[in-house]
Amino acid sequence: MKKFASVAAYLRAVPPAPRAALQQLRKTIKAAAPKATEVISYGMPCFKHHGTLLCFAAFKDHLSLFMSTYFTKTLKKELAPYQTAKGTIRFTAAKPLPAALVRKLVKARIAQNEARR
Repeated sequence: MKKFASVAAYLRAVPPAPRAALQQLRKTIKAAAPKATEVISYGMPCFKHHGTLLCFAAFKDHLSLFMSTYFTKTLKKELAPYQTAKGTIRFTAAKPLPAALVRKLVKARIAQNEARR
């Protein structure tokens, strides 16, 4: 596993098409969670706010958003167009996650983390 010093360094290592999709995802997450901090955890970009909110990563054939299994179960209908497994949502650069769905996931995860405080 490569080690990255920052989220920017991680993104620079991703090919152009998936990089653009991940940069848009990152922008949407930042807007939905302005108090969250970005870190590299488990070798991938993550956002933290009272614990981990979510992480994302690029793979050879897909991109993934990692978060609580609770949301992949409770939002099954909205996530139906995407492949999900436990706390993972898989998507592609050609079919990225809609910003409205990402905002909903981020806000729900923030509420979940804050409720555990």
